[in-house]
Amino acid sequence: MSEYSKISTDRESIFDRGRNYRAKIGFVLLATEQTIEDDMFSLRPKGVGIHFARAPIPDSITVETLARQVDDLAPAASTLLPDGSLDVVCYACTSGSLVIGEERVHQELLRGAPGAKATSLIAGVLKALRALDVRRIAVATPYLDEINQREATYMQAAGFEITNIKGLNIEKDSEMVRVRPEFLIDFAKSVDTPDADALFISCGALRSIDIVDQLEQILGKPVICSNQAMMWDCLRLAGIKDKIEGFGSLFRGH
Repeated sequence: MSEYSKISTDRESIFDRGRNYRAKIGFVLLATEQTIEDDMFSLRPKGVGIHFARAPIPDSITVETLARQVDDLAPAASTLLPDGSLDVVCYACTSGSLVIGEERVHQELLRGAPGAKATSLIAGVLKALRALDVRRIAVATPYLDEINQREATYMQAAGFEITNIKGLNIEKDSEMVRVRPEFLIDFAKSVDTPDADALFISCGALRSIDIVDQLEQILGKPVICSNQAMMWDCLRLAGIKDKIEGFGSLFRGH
């Protein structure tokens, strides 16, 4: 009898739960995205799988290019774990999700990944702000003014007062990813207002998670940034309640 014939081949002996035994989260990224993947790995608890797909867009972040992404969300989402094991699917673009709108984004994601819970980056931000029980928000962005105006209107319609919103008027995603985190601290401080309950640094391309904890200590108030809020939202939707240190009061206390 061979050694192989002595090994049990029943399914329980062959398979375990795999590396991603706690949850599986899928993100639809912009084709130009260069920051989010690293940030999601930095924020990922053990046992949580993160998976990525990309939707076409030129290296130009405008209202027009973002609006055109709507038709590519379902096809991109459909490539994320087609075995149906995905728990959460998220459109990982702050500006894109507010230009298209949460409801439409969720509809398209669910067409591609019908077994998952759908969310979007702007949805995660709004949930995070509500979890912190803040209403007056200062907003720092890298965006063009046309996107800033959309963002202010969107957040006001969701029940928040925008005390100030200021962008860097950068159009190219490939430049947004190169904004120095040290500069973000100074820029965010210049955008904050004394009457703001919290500061929001908008855009998944910015390396905001590198400085969010430090900035909270400087300002003495909660700071939300896009990728922090997105991962927090996705984890909570997946039933993962882990508290994570080093990335702001949102992850420490909610």
